[in-house]
Amino acid sequence: QVQLVESGGGLVQTGESLRLSCSVSGLRLDGYSMSWYRQAPGKEREGVACISSSGSSTWYGDFVRGRFKISKDNNNNTVYLHMNNLKPEDTAMYSCAAERRCTLRGNAEYWGHGTQVTVSS
Repeated sequence: QVQLVESGGGLVQTGESLRLSCSVSGLRLDGYSMSWYRQAPGKEREGVACISSSGSSTWYGDFVRGRFKISKDNNNNTVYLHMNNLKPEDTAMYSCAAERRCTLRGNAEYWGHGTQVTVSS
């Protein structure tokens, strides 16, 4: 059984940082591209970041603008999203997903339940 469990969300102030973690079981990280998506209330889900199965390539949503970095630890089967200089518009539920290839279009095979990030102004 595949499980993706996110953690690390919380309430922070504008300009602060957070590191989200996605603990994966039931699949090998070197066999899937791993992504982070987010969805704010009343808005569509959007792709935040993706890392290829090999770890050699990464993609980011345009709104990231160098503030976030996705990484993974294959030995611990964990994917990370380091978020710096957070803004109130980054407030959303952040979910981890496993995809066959990076598209940031929501075509994932497996999803986590998400972790809430709230940025106060």
